Amino acid sequence: MIKLQKSQWIGIITAALIILISAVLLYLQSPFMDLKIFYFVIGLALIIAGLPFFSNLLLEGKSEREKEQMFLEFARDLVEGVKAGTPISKSILNVKSKDYGSLSVNVVKLANQISIGIPVKDAFEVFAKEVNNNVVSRSIGLIREAERSGGRIELVLESVTSSVAQIEKLKKERKAAIYNLTVQGYIIFLIFIFIMLVMQFKILPMVEGIANIETIGIINAEVGAEEIDFSQAFLYLLLIQGFFSGLTIGLLAEGNIKAGIKHSFALMLTAFLVSAISNLVVNYF
Repeated sequence: MIKLQKSQWIGIITAALIILISAVLLYLQSPFMDLKIFYFVIGLALIIAGLPFFSNLLLEGKSEREKEQMFLEFARDLVEGVKAGTPISKSILNVKSKDYGSLSVNVVKLANQISIGIPVKDAFEVFAKEVNNNVVSRSIGLIREAERSGGRIELVLESVTSSVAQIEKLKKERKAAIYNLTVQGYIIFLIFIFIMLVMQFKILPMVEGIANIETIGIINAEVGAEEIDFSQAFLYLLLIQGFFSGLTIGLLAEGNIKAGIKHSFALMLTAFLVSAISNLVVNYF
């Protein structure tokens, strides 16, 4: 079961209240609320509800990167201690007071567990579970096995340090290599929005003016509608395009769907605001 944070609950409740008040105003036929404004307000409410989740994704991504970088520093400090002839348990106690950013709390707990007599392999297992990072968990698994089997722990620590450093290097190289492609993806989407707006406000009115009124009436009768609302159709198209474009950018840039959701939210937010504000300006000003 997904446990929501306080900020996420506040966002959801605020969005629900906004939608409820807007629905009441629409039902009472308030002069400040019509159907188009109501749809715009619903969109804003959904944005308010989604912002805490979006912020959480950004913070999680930053935290994961910091954990990997700080674990690399922690592993290097252990290597230095073990190479100097200090047992790994004593090396952990020696680095307890060093600053490892968001990993400091976990390192202190690891050292405290060892100081009260908990075996290193068990303390490392708790450490890996609480850090909850794939790179850290794999590295800790190697260290635990080496410590349990009585192998040359300094060689294993050096190998782990080298592996984590290589992973960090590859991630940075991949991010730098894909940066231009990410920027191009955003630019292409902005161009797509511009084309849709030109079609909606320039090309379609021209086509409707040229078309025969009787023909339009026949088309409307066939689709069973009194009026074809192209603004909503274009908005849905932009949102769908933004969602899948964001997923693609995330997979290419960072290699996971969670990163893609972050980009999807940013693109969909841009599409909604540009489209909704353009419609409000054209229709009411």
